[in-house]
Amino acid sequence: GAPNGFSRIVLHEAATGRRAELTNDRVDSYGPAWSPDGKWLYFLSDRYFESVVGSPWGARQPEPYFDKTTKIYAAALSGKDPFPFAPATELQGEKKEPGDDKGVETKAGAAKDAPKPAPGVKVEIALPGLSERVFELPLPPGVYGNLAVGDKALFFIDEGSNAAGQPKLQAVEIKNRGVQARTIMDDVRQFELTADGKKLFVRKGGDLYVIDAGTAQPTQQTLAERRIDLSKWAFSVDPREEWRQMLVDAWRMERDYFYDRDLHNVDYEGLLERHRPFVDRVSDRAELNDLLAHLVGELSALHTFVRGGDLRPPTDSISPGSLGARLVRDEAKGGYRIDHIYRADPEYPDNLSPLGKPMSAIREGEIVASINGVPALSVADPAFLLRHTAGQQVLLEVRPAAGGPVRKEIVVPMTPGAEADLRYSEWEYTRRLEVEKTSKNEIGYVHLRAMGGGNYTEWVKNFYPVFDRKGLVIDVRHNRGGNIDSWVLEKLLRRAWFYWQSRVGKPTWNMQHAFRGHLVVLCNERTASDGEAFAEGFRRLGLGKVIGTRTWGGEIWLSSSNVLVDRGLASAAETGVYGPEGQWLIEGHGVDPDIVVDNLPHATFLGKDAQLEAAVKHLQELIAKDPVEVPKHPPYPDKKK
Repeated sequence: GAPNGFSRIVLHEAATGRRAELTNDRVDSYGPAWSPDGKWLYFLSDRYFESVVGSPWGARQPEPYFDKTTKIYAAALSGKDPFPFAPATELQGEKKEPGDDKGVETKAGAAKDAPKPAPGVKVEIALPGLSERVFELPLPPGVYGNLAVGDKALFFIDEGSNAAGQPKLQAVEIKNRGVQARTIMDDVRQFELTADGKKLFVRKGGDLYVIDAGTAQPTQQTLAERRIDLSKWAFSVDPREEWRQMLVDAWRMERDYFYDRDLHNVDYEGLLERHRPFVDRVSDRAELNDLLAHLVGELSALHTFVRGGDLRPPTDSISPGSLGARLVRDEAKGGYRIDHIYRADPEYPDNLSPLGKPMSAIREGEIVASINGVPALSVADPAFLLRHTAGQQVLLEVRPAAGGPVRKEIVVPMTPGAEADLRYSEWEYTRRLEVEKTSKNEIGYVHLRAMGGGNYTEWVKNFYPVFDRKGLVIDVRHNRGGNIDSWVLEKLLRRAWFYWQSRVGKPTWNMQHAFRGHLVVLCNERTASDGEAFAEGFRRLGLGKVIGTRTWGGEIWLSSSNVLVDRGLASAAETGVYGPEGQWLIEGHGVDPDIVVDNLPHATFLGKDAQLEAAVKHLQELIAKDPVEVPKHPPYPDKKK
């Protein structure tokens, strides 16, 4: 790659070591593929930039998005041959296409196919002017990959869209008129062109096929005939030998990918030899993960995760349903009392508790007397009567809190995972309500559970409704990390530098949705990884104070690409983080808050949140000291003067 991170295509002559750049560092170019005759080098390059979003104006600050950026190009290596996709000119004459000779009698014995290139094609490359002999294929831009070139056609994967595309294998016949891509197969993630260019080895969904390398779409019957039957494939595996291999593989990948070549100066060779004998005592794959964790843990770096692999889950696992509420056994009232129904933002009714759906008649304090006709008190826990009921209708008999006859209610339980998410949502929702109540809606609240792609949603849902408040609490407590810290910080760095005033309405400002008020970040010991990077960046960029407790302390980034033979993971911490002062940041220590406030266990159990209270108090003091009112517009011009 180029120093600026862009991908280039470089030709390298093995015999002499000579190098020549075909593409430069202005665009990403990749996926080179030689033509079988050695005259052309085809490649993919991202050179089409037309945003799907046409303007930054609108709700929640829409941003430009470049979806279909890739086009296919071809470099003329010797410069002696015309571009095979170029329309014929009157000087060249029309190139005959397949079917042009239909109905024309040929001489007996004449060869119908074009002569094959001689074995051992010699590639001739004229280096002067090579980068200026690049042609663009007459195809629309797309999300292309896996380019391969045959004698008569090009093959590639078209993802359709980066957002929600469906991958398909496409082929383009090499000809100079009527050029278009044809879909060979849908739902194709991977394919290979055979060395002789006659067959395609295709992975479609979970099946494998070998089909002819042509431009025609195979029929369903052909696909059925060309499908590779794997049902009778069997492999003999010695688990212990495989475990020995995986121990060494995990050790090697840590050695080869860890950010520090000296491996924190530990005796890594000795570590392998000390851990080898324990493989003989491992009895299953889960125990091997324990051993791998001991091995990689000796490097004393976070982000060294060990998980997955050929673990065998039980076949008799039971999935209970949940009513999204806290139930307490009440013998005196003949059932389980609904002590609390978990709450969430009512603006999103699909996320509410099964007992708290719109127009539900069920209330806290009422008694669940039976579930699907079975008395609730007949079991030690209602979960026994809710097994395998998630997503299905369940009949409850509910008695009012004040007593009286039962009534029948139909509810649809949720999964345990959905209930855990609901309980988290209640924590978020009640934090927001508390901030708005205490500050009389002068201060907004945004919580980010993590810093992954899915957490864009949390920011967009919760920041833009409060971007014009006088203060904002950004809560990254319990944040699991990810990689969008810079995107969030960029939003907070926007500044209002002029104001618009129309004839009616309040002023607005440019930059749009810039937060003009005071900011504070909350963190705690469970703020991890990119959540920590965000907190440290927030402070270093002078955006405000960080309040809470010292964070997790893991900031050597990783890619999770260190996959073992059975798809298990023993990740290496690959990219260290340091500051402009020349010191490693965060790793092994965490982020120290500017204002230390701890949430003590008993007070937290009673519903107190000292950290949140401190954040609101801090912002209220800043607002009182430095108000952030929108400036009034100046007097309108008087043109009579």
